[in-house]
Amino acid sequence: MELFDTHTHLDDEQFGGDVGDVIERAGQAGVTALLTVGTTRASSEAAVSIARAHPRSVWAAVGIQPNYGQAASSEDWDSIVALARAPQVRAIGETGLDAYWDFTPLEVQQRLFAAHLQLAQALNLPVIVHMRDCEQLTLGMLREAAARGPLRGVMHSFSGTPDLAQQCLALGFHLSFAGMVTFKKSDALREIARTIPDDRLLLETDAPYLTPHPHRGRRPNEPALLVHTAECVARVRGVPLATLADTTRDNARQLFLGQ
Repeated sequence: MELFDTHTHLDDEQFGGDVGDVIERAGQAGVTALLTVGTTRASSEAAVSIARAHPRSVWAAVGIQPNYGQAASSEDWDSIVALARAPQVRAIGETGLDAYWDFTPLEVQQRLFAAHLQLAQALNLPVIVHMRDCEQLTLGMLREAAARGPLRGVMHSFSGTPDLAQQCLALGFHLSFAGMVTFKKSDALREIARTIPDDRLLLETDAPYLTPHPHRGRRPNEPALLVHTAECVARVRGVPLATLADTTRDNARQLFLGQ
């Protein structure tokens, strides 16, 4: 079994600099490929460095997450543009819109999101979209970008409604499910995970956040725990774990690695 964790933050301080051991534990658990995702200039630089140090198992995404947009300078954005051309970088993001927190004014988020979308299209890279409490605005900006030219990517840690899922699929996006799908109260989310077409389904940890059941609340999340999310999604889809692992791994390879 080989799983691909399509969204993790290996540079996060909760790992305490123990990145090598985190990657080794992931491999031992069958998580053989990881995409480590930047949220700021510094974390994007770290993501590229980690991917460079682990070329057989780790790739990078670079971007400025919407909640960090207010603190980002024009020089920070210039660095993201430069980093995006590194061979280790296989996606742009984490980007998008977030109306739940008020760390960054929405108009600033929109400008940054538009810039990320343009960069992804210019470099023919997929985009990783964060969307919270601003679904239709996010989808509207994605539709505008898609009208300009080819656009592909993933709705990260999807937790919306069935209708929202269908709108994302209609845009050609993949949907990625994280540890929330394993929570006891997440019956509705599990039903959505059951219905996603095989070729649009991805898995992620969002580590060190969203630790899946049965480890929720006990420890920071890490890529090795992706197997619990995979087991849950395989169960609700009525397929063997190995089949679900192959499907989601192949989808991730095609989207991010062109394989």
